[in-house]
Amino acid sequence: MQAPPTPSLAFPPRQPAAPEEAEPAAPRGSGPGITWWMWSLAGALFLAYTTLSLRLHQRMLTNAFDLAIFEQVVQSYAAGHLPVSEVKGPDFPVLGDHFHPVLALIAPLYRLWPSPVVLLVVQAALIAGSVLPLTLWARRALGTGPAAVIGGCYGLSWGIASGVAADFHEVAFAVPLLACSLSALGSDRLTAAACWALPLVLVKEDLGLTVAVIGLLIAARGRRRLGYATAAAGLAGTALAMLVILPAFHPAGSYAYTHWVAGSGAGGAADLLHKVTIGMITPEAKATTLLLVLAPTLFLALRSPLLWVALPTLLWRFASDLSTHWGTGYHYSLVLMPVVFAAFVDALARRRPDRGSLRRHLAGCAAVTLLLLPSYPLWWLVQPETWRHDPRVATAHRLMDRIPDGVTVQASNQLVPQLADRTSVSLYGWADSRPDPEWIMVDTRVPQHRRWPQDFFAERKSLQQARQQGYRTVAEQDGFVLLSRSR
Repeated sequence: MQAPPTPSLAFPPRQPAAPEEAEPAAPRGSGPGITWWMWSLAGALFLAYTTLSLRLHQRMLTNAFDLAIFEQVVQSYAAGHLPVSEVKGPDFPVLGDHFHPVLALIAPLYRLWPSPVVLLVVQAALIAGSVLPLTLWARRALGTGPAAVIGGCYGLSWGIASGVAADFHEVAFAVPLLACSLSALGSDRLTAAACWALPLVLVKEDLGLTVAVIGLLIAARGRRRLGYATAAAGLAGTALAMLVILPAFHPAGSYAYTHWVAGSGAGGAADLLHKVTIGMITPEAKATTLLLVLAPTLFLALRSPLLWVALPTLLWRFASDLSTHWGTGYHYSLVLMPVVFAAFVDALARRRPDRGSLRRHLAGCAAVTLLLLPSYPLWWLVQPETWRHDPRVATAHRLMDRIPDGVTVQASNQLVPQLADRTSVSLYGWADSRPDPEWIMVDTRVPQHRRWPQDFFAERKSLQQARQQGYRTVAEQDGFVLLSRSR
């Protein structure tokens, strides 16, 4: 069996038309502007993403890590000071954790509506909006029908669905930036590609490496000065964030996540060699993720050099010792989806397949997307459980209403995001939480698979100790325990 092709850094020339053939006319509907159906598709996706994320929050299925952390970051910006998060620790400086100053853009909206809902709606809008540049480029390159199919498959893809359901994360800002940059790059608008890529350094510290790859691709297209300058800016942004800014703010004076890749150091060079070779596809979760990233494009994305843009993200994830980085859950594949679908568009545009072949490629893309859909969170929108009313949620809110605004609180994981907009809340049972809070609220009926950071027995013991230390029981109902420090 012939091995699948590996993407080349150089852009291959487009397939020329046969000498005796006239240049085909532009596809029907391939005008310059965004049309009504593109806005309709983006609007439908925005509605689906917003509904899913808000319903999860209403059902108390959002988490201290990370929705509450990011809300406290945006709160800080809205109050006019550098971001801190009580969930990470007492007045913990978040710019010592991850570098994401782009979150300051949400602050004006949060001042108007101080609620975690703002973050979830902004995330839905950013991700849904990313479908516009991709479909606009696909329509110009392939026609209206193919663009609609590609836009729909992208919007329903498993990586997008997992990201939307995983609370809120700063990488939501990277999704439209990548979609715009890669669409411009694929259309030979190289200055625009660089301009859209450069703000990625303000989204998260590792994305400067992604900017560097985009810069190299720009250089490969002939704009060497622009490309190398873009690559240098990306590398400088990552180096400045990881080596200077993050250590300067972190209480320990170092970048907190080096150990994910470096490990314990006991294995030395042999361990590093394993990680960058066979360790890239083992354990099985890594190979599965890689296959699922490429499967919606029928592996045609491998024919486009745009796929190289995914390499930095895949490298740090698969080199990490944290197993949650390897799989398809959470938000870790969110930035990969615009890359792989942009590579798909580019590969199809360069192959210039006949109409029948193009239809088969698009049918395969749609089939894989629909086959994977029931296994990922967008499918929850059609599940009865998602819309079932849980009386315990109302009970929890009645008890939380008894907690005054502005006080210090420790609460269970899923209760923290419900309190973050009006109290100084931290995570109950987390070693770094602020000690001796004024209020404690614990959900003792959390299923075992959702219990974190304490198991049932540790939680029961800590509640007993709290009562012994002077906390009084204010209320106890439906498994919720509300304690207040005696005055």
